[in-house]
Amino acid sequence: MSVKAVLDDAKNKQITNPNVKSWTDELKDAVYDADDLLDEISTEALRNKIESEYQTTPMKQVSSFFSSFYPFKDGMQSKLEEILGTLDNLLNQKQILGLKESYKGEKAFQITPATSLVDESDVYGRDDEKEEIMKLLDPQNLSENQIAVIPIAGMGGLGKTTLAQLIYNDPIADKWFDRKAWVCISEEFDAFKVTKTILEEIKCSCDGNQNLNQLQLKLKEQLSGKKYLIILDDVWNKNYFHWKELASPFTFGAKNSKIIVTTRDENVAVIMRNAPTYRLDVLSDDDCWKLFAKHAFDGSSPTKHPDLMAIGEAIVKRCGGLPLAAKVLGGLLRCKPDADECNKILHSNFWDIPNDATNNILPALTLSYHYLPSHLKRCFAYCSISPKDYEFEKEELIQLWMAEGLLELPKDNGDLEERGNEYFKDLRLRSFFQQSKGKKSCFVMHDLISDLAKSVTREFIC
Repeated sequence: MSVKAVLDDAKNKQITNPNVKSWTDELKDAVYDADDLLDEISTEALRNKIESEYQTTPMKQVSSFFSSFYPFKDGMQSKLEEILGTLDNLLNQKQILGLKESYKGEKAFQITPATSLVDESDVYGRDDEKEEIMKLLDPQNLSENQIAVIPIAGMGGLGKTTLAQLIYNDPIADKWFDRKAWVCISEEFDAFKVTKTILEEIKCSCDGNQNLNQLQLKLKEQLSGKKYLIILDDVWNKNYFHWKELASPFTFGAKNSKIIVTTRDENVAVIMRNAPTYRLDVLSDDDCWKLFAKHAFDGSSPTKHPDLMAIGEAIVKRCGGLPLAAKVLGGLLRCKPDADECNKILHSNFWDIPNDATNNILPALTLSYHYLPSHLKRCFAYCSISPKDYEFEKEELIQLWMAEGLLELPKDNGDLEERGNEYFKDLRLRSFFQQSKGKKSCFVMHDLISDLAKSVTREFIC
């Protein structure tokens, strides 16, 4: 409990402070030792119980129990003292590391909020997706609801924001809608801030002293009878009541007004949507190569670099259709355009790639892991034992989780396998697992998600 009080602070600081990272690794190690010790005690208790059931008299049962238990107990005592000593020592280090209880400070990931601006020459392979969303926005495509909320969902780095930017900046959107607003929400879902930003986006000044009620009344007035398009980018909040609080003024807009929500968590989409979720897919190999080549070869033809082309194409396959990875790794090669550097990137483990790449890709992916509840973090981390492209069945993985004791027993002593189903569904909706394109009954992890799992567990899994 004492450690838990500073753990939130440690989780944030370990990303930028290697000393805190070492501390959390040592803490995990000690907790794993404690877990093993409890398993040993549980196993010994079960063995004694079974043996005692085969004894013929109560006296023999008692005699057998104590004769077998005391040597075991002595061994446990020393192990227990050692583990408690380690935990105590770790806890004493919190002052030196500057760890604080009930941490409420800055988030570890300070990702710059995306604006509505986009360089269309830097976008490949999203024409069809844009056309499909534009059809949903078309005033001739009448919605059953007063306001249509359309979520775009997918894993980090897939280009959800880019697609929303393309739609927002299309000149036809200016003809279809009287009002437009772009709001990047990211980590903190604050109805006051979002309402204020929307008002500023539609050129309505706000008095700094106004409260949420006054702002919402003003927004209602500005949207009443107007057809509007609002983009809510990078939404994480899954609280239905927070969403309803924010959405109150939206209902006064003209029929066929549209709200586009981008999120990497389909649970968010389910809460906010009243139209089907648009699931964004990875880029084709061809489009991924075009994006990589643009950044790697400084706009010149890749054929001018024949020694790099074959290695570059292999690197693109590592990107797994993720635009962010193609762009970042292409930019990395642009700075050091030689075959040796190219081969280094190709054959490196993901977390060994030079910092200027991992500093861009890893936070985009790690943010998804960072926001998982602890029970899902454990289950996802366990998946690091799987080879890349390994196809697994849901039931198989759940059985492995059960065998490792990673599933929390329901309070009503319900079905543990059903709890595993819930965990699996949550991880799939957050894009950690994808349905296999080969066997439809199986699932896979994207290569970079697999790399993320290995980076999370690299100190503890071999």
